[in-house]
Amino acid sequence: MPTLNLTSDSHTIFHLLGIPGLEDQHMWISIPFFISYAIALVGNSLLIFIILTKRSLHEPMYLFLCMLAGADVVLSTSTVPQALAIFWFHAGEISLDRCITQLFFIHSTFISESGILLVMAFDRYIAICYPLRYTTILTNSLIGKIGSAIFLRSYGTIFPIIFLLKRLTFCRNNNLPHTGCEHIGLAKFSCDDIRVNIWYGFFVLMSTVTLDVILIFISYMLILRAVFHIPSQDARHKALNTCGSHVCVIILFYGPGIFSVLTERFGHHIAPHIHVLLANICILVPPMLNPIIYGVKTKQIRDQYYQIFVIFPPCGTL
Repeated sequence: MPTLNLTSDSHTIFHLLGIPGLEDQHMWISIPFFISYAIALVGNSLLIFIILTKRSLHEPMYLFLCMLAGADVVLSTSTVPQALAIFWFHAGEISLDRCITQLFFIHSTFISESGILLVMAFDRYIAICYPLRYTTILTNSLIGKIGSAIFLRSYGTIFPIIFLLKRLTFCRNNNLPHTGCEHIGLAKFSCDDIRVNIWYGFFVLMSTVTLDVILIFISYMLILRAVFHIPSQDARHKALNTCGSHVCVIILFYGPGIFSVLTERFGHHIAPHIHVLLANICILVPPMLNPIIYGVKTKQIRDQYYQIFVIFPPCGTL
């Protein structure tokens, strides 16, 4: 059967509609979006500044946390400004190339964060199971190589998606019912066979995020086994406490994502705006709360926050 060439009819401009069904509420919805983005930007930038400027925090755990904060800034900046432009100015028009660029950074940064959470679990495993060898195993050289491997993996696995999308002909409706672009959501508007896109997307998910979740689970099983072999109850409590903030961040990162995937796959009766809101929660909430969680749960960072935000006594009280 001959292939119909519709290249000349392929859309190069798309229109992001925001949150379908709630267009009249966009101005109100923009308020939590803006507040979340401002907190994420300030909190993570401050966290990066503190870790990079305080030599006492130049340890593996804090360097990995610095990577996570940097990824949070990129992830939220790749999505929220576009959403706010739609809510405030109805500026939903986006070119195909810009749409692909946006989804490239969203997907690759999400995979980067997953990889960073995995190595942070590995860091906690080494700290608890091999405390005397901690600094000799996790050297600055190894940390640099791990960081490079994380970002090479994320960009390397997402890069082919650019070509998988560029080969498609977009001759259907060019109105995207979302606040941002994502791989399969954009591919569905193609008139071509997108099975390659679907299977490659599945491969990327299984070989990165799903694999990371499995390895994180194994790491914490080994950590728990080591902790419960510690004779001292105080030592056990201290060891578990060092993992508390990381566990909170893991739940915060993967929890909404898993719930969003499940509703997307099985919740066909759920209203479209619920799917879009859940997808945005996956991107909005972790970057906003991560610096707060580490600021509350980690004494060294909490002390640095206090030194920055300490209220100086008024004149005459000294």
